Amino acid sequence: MLARQIAQFRPQVAVVADDTALEKLRKLLKQQGTSALELAAGSQARIAAAAAPEAGFVMSAIVGVEGLEATYEAVRLGKRVGLANKEVLVAGGKLVTGAMRASGAELIPVDSEHNGAHQCFRAGLRGEVSKLILTASGGPFRETPLADLIRVTPEQALNHPTWKMGPRITIDSATLMNKGFEVIEACWLFDLPPENVDVVVHPQSKVHAMVEFNDGSVIAQISATDMRMPIQYALTYPERAKAPVPILDWSQPARWTFDPPDFVKFPLLKLAYQAQEAGGAATATLNAADEIAVEAFLAGEIPFPAIAATVADTLDRMSPHDPISIPEVLEADRAARRMAREVIASQRAAARTESAVQA
Repeated sequence: MLARQIAQFRPQVAVVADDTALEKLRKLLKQQGTSALELAAGSQARIAAAAAPEAGFVMSAIVGVEGLEATYEAVRLGKRVGLANKEVLVAGGKLVTGAMRASGAELIPVDSEHNGAHQCFRAGLRGEVSKLILTASGGPFRETPLADLIRVTPEQALNHPTWKMGPRITIDSATLMNKGFEVIEACWLFDLPPENVDVVVHPQSKVHAMVEFNDGSVIAQISATDMRMPIQYALTYPERAKAPVPILDWSQPARWTFDPPDFVKFPLLKLAYQAQEAGGAATATLNAADEIAVEAFLAGEIPFPAIAATVADTLDRMSPHDPISIPEVLEADRAARRMAREVIASQRAAARTESAVQA
């Protein structure tokens, strides 16, 4: 796909993850007869591309903390950044927003909920806002009894009722961890304390975000469940281009519901609020532990409820500290991943012991 995009759009530079991908790309370009351009690989090449003077707008869409360094550099240099990567602010929110204030950079959120909130905030003055409300579909287990979650399979968890996403984000939506990350991201994007960011379960996924103003008015952003709309908004802001997605048909009857989240059945959402309150490296730990736990669940190593248990135990075991640089954030991430793997190993050993005793 990248080779076809290069042939169509003729960029000056293309950067891939590693040397293996770079060699494959070179062969593909040669096979299709695409003339040479500057090709590179690795984290430093990503940073250089994001920091290039020619790059007036940077879309940050690399999954995970792999996208943190390049995004931070773009922000530090005062660029406008379309942010489609939650982990940038979940892991490094304090440093990234500090660099944004210092450089005058703009962060335009691409995630549907934050993009919706960004649009709602345009309806009034920042000092008039009393609350931000993010919506959640509730995932595939919204109506599943708590006792039945132990039997959930990866295939069931990957069957999201509304959105088509990658495996990790889909599992995070099933546990509501994804919504927890969005709460943390919203706190940094819109300079709000966690208690001023609410979550409501809205299975129809038509209302993406709402902002409550101090006079009691609530402004909602409503659109089709299609990521092309928020992507276009970020690319064309502050202008609005013609809709690239179907417009909602208001001539048809519809019923939209809103319910409070179940913090008992989905404890990761509560952990996200607590991690943001704690500050420091807690949110980086939260993200790293969740990624390792989701990988273990998808590999069949732990049951679905153990994802939350792994994250909670990892948070408890990690000593609190406040990273003062991006390398320190990345080291906190690595340390949390090591700890999460130890937690999972302990869980599996305990499960084997219990099974042997029962036998």
